[in-house]
Amino acid sequence: MTNLEIAKKNLLKEEYLNEYACKNSDAIRIKVEEDDIRPEFFHDIDRIIHSWSYTRYLDKTQVFTLNENDHISKRITHVHLVSKIARTIGRALKLNEDLCEAIALAHDIGHTPLGHVGESLLNEISLRELGEFFGHNIQGVRHLMSVENKGLGFNLCIQVYDGIMCHNGEMLDSTYIPQEKDAEEVLREYESAYKDLRAFNKNRPMTLEGCVVRISDIIGYIGRDIEDAVMLGYIKREEIPKEISSVLGTTNKEIVNTIILDIIENSMNKPYIKLSDDVYNALFSLKRFNYKHIYSKAMTSNEVEYYRVGMNKIFERYLNDIKNKNTKSIIYTLFLNDQDNEYIQNTNDKRKVIDFIAGMTDDLFVKEIGYTD
Repeated sequence: MTNLEIAKKNLLKEEYLNEYACKNSDAIRIKVEEDDIRPEFFHDIDRIIHSWSYTRYLDKTQVFTLNENDHISKRITHVHLVSKIARTIGRALKLNEDLCEAIALAHDIGHTPLGHVGESLLNEISLRELGEFFGHNIQGVRHLMSVENKGLGFNLCIQVYDGIMCHNGEMLDSTYIPQEKDAEEVLREYESAYKDLRAFNKNRPMTLEGCVVRISDIIGYIGRDIEDAVMLGYIKREEIPKEISSVLGTTNKEIVNTIILDIIENSMNKPYIKLSDDVYNALFSLKRFNYKHIYSKAMTSNEVEYYRVGMNKIFERYLNDIKNKNTKSIIYTLFLNDQDNEYIQNTNDKRKVIDFIAGMTDDLFVKEIGYTD
């Protein structure tokens, strides 16, 4: 065995995986590629972290927008917390850590500026203009499959695309059971999401690793958002109800540790990821507490309306810039000029604008909606 063959085996680590893990040999790509020393999902991680979308995580809202405290989480903070949590659970359960990491690092690629507020505003535009839903999980797949790499996409593994699509951290379950799928089914689900996003979001990931990321998404934000809210004065830690704090704790460290250990205890050598009843009920209640006391108050109704008007304004401006071939517009200089002819020719102009706005950072979005012609 040559040194490179030894290295490839070392990178693979297949002998450590349990019977329910997704093996690298199970990886499916839409387009067949030449072999690489890197295992399939390991290779996908590299493509994700070198993408432009990944770079823009640095200036995208997690919950709180445009505050002056440098310690408040950005989207990149959340993504790395989810990745670490997923890899911890994955390693403990002898699952494929590379697949966990690839899904986790890419799961929020499709997030708009302004977090979930921006997502809801762009969804309004998409429904009105295209008759299609906009969801950050679906847009993440679209970005990596059809927008990144000059519009040619990265040809990631189907299991990664599926994990991104089905990561929805807003929907908490007590048990996560993988749903058997092939490549064709994953692509059908992707297309169906544009027509009925609510129904699609009930779909489960095809791998245990995807299930791990789905619950890790919740673990990654639920306690950290409390820390940010306490720091900004939205809540006091002692306001967390006793029936929650007695089970999960009140700090991010306590909450993360409690849930991870509970998952490991209840999921070891099982074909599913499971929470105990006590932890599930406490986590469900904490999620509801956060929505009432944090998420619903993170932005005022006046701020939402200001951003709604601004997003509609720049949507129309960029659409007119494309129609009039205004190549000095930033939709050309920052986006379309770098896209391959295949993307330019085969993408609806309204979809081009939605792709561009979805990819914006908070700073660029706020600057653009404040611009006057």
